[in-house]
Amino acid sequence: MADPLPLCPECSSEHAYEMGALLVCPMCGHEWSPAPADSQSSSTDADEARVVKDAVGNILADGDTVVVTTSIKVKGSHGIKAGTKVRGIRLIDPVNGHDIDCKVDGFGAMLLKSSLVKKV
Repeated sequence: MADPLPLCPECSSEHAYEMGALLVCPMCGHEWSPAPADSQSSSTDADEARVVKDAVGNILADGDTVVVTTSIKVKGSHGIKAGTKVRGIRLIDPVNGHDIDCKVDGFGAMLLKSSLVKKV
C-alpha cells in the first residue's frame, strides 16, 4: 500500500489529495509541495554552498561595491576601463560564466564575470 498523504500544514485536515506535483487540501484550499522538509533544506544548503569570489579571492555578497580590474570590451561602445567602480552588485546563477548583475555608470544594466572584478 502507498504511503499515506501528510496532513494539511494549514488546517491539519487528513483529506489531502494529489493534483499533479502538488498536494491539495479540499477543506481550506491550501496547496503545497509533497517534498519532505529534508530535501527542501538541502536545496537551500546548495544555494548557500555556492560561494562567488572576486579576482583576488575575496568572497562577494549582494550589495557589495567592486572595481573592474581589467578593461572590458563592450560591443558597440568604447568599453569599460579598468578601475571603474560598480556599486550594489547582485549575485545570480551563472549565465555563460557571468555571475554578477549590476548597473555600470554610463552603460546601464549588464552582467559581469566575478573573475574580472575586485571587492573594494
